[in-house]
Amino acid sequence: MHCPFCAHNDTRVIDSRLSHEGDQVRRRRECPTCSERFTTFEVAELAWPRVVKRDGLRATFEQEKLRDGVLKALEKRPVPMEAVELAVRSILSKLRALGEREVSSRQLGEWVMEELLDLDEVAYVRFASVYHRFQDLDAFRAEIAKLRRSA
Repeated sequence: MHCPFCAHNDTRVIDSRLSHEGDQVRRRRECPTCSERFTTFEVAELAWPRVVKRDGLRATFEQEKLRDGVLKALEKRPVPMEAVELAVRSILSKLRALGEREVSSRQLGEWVMEELLDLDEVAYVRFASVYHRFQDLDAFRAEIAKLRRSA
């Protein structure tokens, strides 16, 4: 690891510990040349599956896009960020466990809807309205009626 202060090409690890639920290693480093200390974070680089869209196009999976979609549905709702992060992690775990090279956008959408249903019913209906392309109030009413029946 290069020193960010003097660009020396070798630094010494002083301390290592797990952080963020064990999916990241935090390392405290020191440069032998300038004696500056800094922190690095190490995460496993995973090959995410490609997302097959409704029209058959394939796209690269983007974690930020997933998180943004969940956050957009939860906008101005009383849901703590910790719960949002747990929901996103749950979806990512399901995606990893799938073990496939490709996943349909429909499957991802279903997982998001499952998580939103547990977090907030209003957010669930918001997401469902975009995901299922509601065209009128009757579609909203039908989804709400379905929610009430399952509750």
